[in-house]
Amino acid sequence: AACPAGCDIPGFIHFLLDNKPKEALKLIKETIPLPASLGRVCPKPCETACRRSLIEGPVSICFLKRHVADTELASGEMYVPKVANSTGKKVAIVGAGPAGLAAAFFLQQAGHATTIFDAHPKAGGMLRYGIPAYRLPRNILDEEIGVIEKMGTKFKQNVRYGKDFDMASLKKDGFDSVFVAVGAQVATAMGVAGEDDGGALSGIGFLDDVSRGANIEVGERVVVVGGGNTAIDAARTSLRLGAKEVIILYRRTRNEMPANDVEIDAAEHEGVKIMYLAAPTAMKRTNSGIELTCIKMELGEPDTSGRRKPVPMKGSEFQLNASTVISAIGQRVDTSTYEMKNFNLTKWNTFDVNPNTFETNVAGVFAGGDCTSGADIAIRAVAAGKKAAVAINQYLNGEHVIGEPVEFHSTMGELEEVPKEMLEGKPKAERANMPQLPAKPRAKTFEEVEIGFDYKTALNEARRCLTCGCTEAGNCTMQDLATEYGADQEKYKGARRHYYSDESHPKVMYESHKCILCGNCIRYCSEVKKIDALGFANRGFDTMVKPPLNMKLSEVPRFNECIDVVDRCPTGALSYKNRWEKKN
Repeated sequence: AACPAGCDIPGFIHFLLDNKPKEALKLIKETIPLPASLGRVCPKPCETACRRSLIEGPVSICFLKRHVADTELASGEMYVPKVANSTGKKVAIVGAGPAGLAAAFFLQQAGHATTIFDAHPKAGGMLRYGIPAYRLPRNILDEEIGVIEKMGTKFKQNVRYGKDFDMASLKKDGFDSVFVAVGAQVATAMGVAGEDDGGALSGIGFLDDVSRGANIEVGERVVVVGGGNTAIDAARTSLRLGAKEVIILYRRTRNEMPANDVEIDAAEHEGVKIMYLAAPTAMKRTNSGIELTCIKMELGEPDTSGRRKPVPMKGSEFQLNASTVISAIGQRVDTSTYEMKNFNLTKWNTFDVNPNTFETNVAGVFAGGDCTSGADIAIRAVAAGKKAAVAINQYLNGEHVIGEPVEFHSTMGELEEVPKEMLEGKPKAERANMPQLPAKPRAKTFEEVEIGFDYKTALNEARRCLTCGCTEAGNCTMQDLATEYGADQEKYKGARRHYYSDESHPKVMYESHKCILCGNCIRYCSEVKKIDALGFANRGFDTMVKPPLNMKLSEVPRFNECIDVVDRCPTGALSYKNRWEKKN
């Protein structure tokens, strides 16, 4: 549920454990079209919700996804999803980043012809031009984009909206709908004295140039201003371009730094220095390079982001000399060329869209990704492209545009609300570490840093999964009805059933907290199979279905003769441990 794209994580882990990599890959690609790429760069929001972290650490979900995708790449047989018969409809997608690529991936499957228009020489957007090759090798990205091309998507590169084409020309060319996914690729200025003449490079511009193969001389000492992933990437890239010293200036502390912890650690291991609670106030060119005037900061009250606001300390100014200064403090949408006068914008100058359908105020034009959310992580851009594709498909089919249906999901709550009984008896199993190239040598090359899991490591890591999600999700009558009628789990407060699970049987598990006491299982076993396997125990609110004499399922005589009772349970209280289990 914590995956923005809704990836079936327990499902693909099951297939991995069952040595079915192709099935695992197909399941992942139901929601994520670029698993090898995302498996390398995603900051793993899913792992923050993983209940294994209540024992010793979350499952390495993202690296397992990468392992599945890398296994496919190594096989040389790329899975290409089936494409429906042509609907005769054409969709123009403006931007070949993760949102645009995802929209094309899902629209092609629906039978619509998609063409992606992009200003860069190659497709990929920020995945190619904002993330260095040592994190995401270009051949990996090329292979995954190649699948989308094989599905029928056409790519038109080196064409810029407002110069080479516009909405009028797209309409003239017969496009029935447009999806705008232009990202947020304009750097935010530092706003310090002398910035215009001081010669600072923008972080995203710098990474873009490096990705294009430009010959960039950074000199011996590079200062990077900012605390996000772009700042970290710029600093590590500077080392690889020959800088002897790289310093990151960040105005807060490590605790508030928005960059991924693993990326910060990697940068420090490679030799990047981070100067916390410091910010530039002015800059100027000198005969020897650039002189930065900086000031020390202290943290005050929280600001609108929830982080404590940095406050300058009077009299704490100091100077830093650098050969190159890189500004990486933020990104915004380019509002100068997209006929913005025709579109409603938010106060942040992003496209104002319906959050469920991604419709703009212009009929037939949808928008998603960073151009609607502001600069964000790639997996959320992929999710936006996927969800927008659902709405565009509805629009092209002449249906009422409502977007992706919102399914009802029952939940135990946040991590701290998980019943302690769920974790009882679970042995500890340490999280696998991602093998990496040695820090010092790798900082001189753009070779991929993270090597990837081998099969044995991936299998052991997959075994750490608690399989705590409902195995009947997506195949549950109660879920279907709750979705249809808009049930709200939080509407009525009060006592809830206690968590109880019987996992003693090799194929079947029983979870009493999901039971609605319909009695289907009891009647089926007793009246159809003539086996006294289950009955009601206790009275009132504490009533539950149990085997006789408080036995476990594995102890019930002849239970295997009525094992298909699982198929009669409408809520998943009785379920197969393997959701794809075929009854004998």
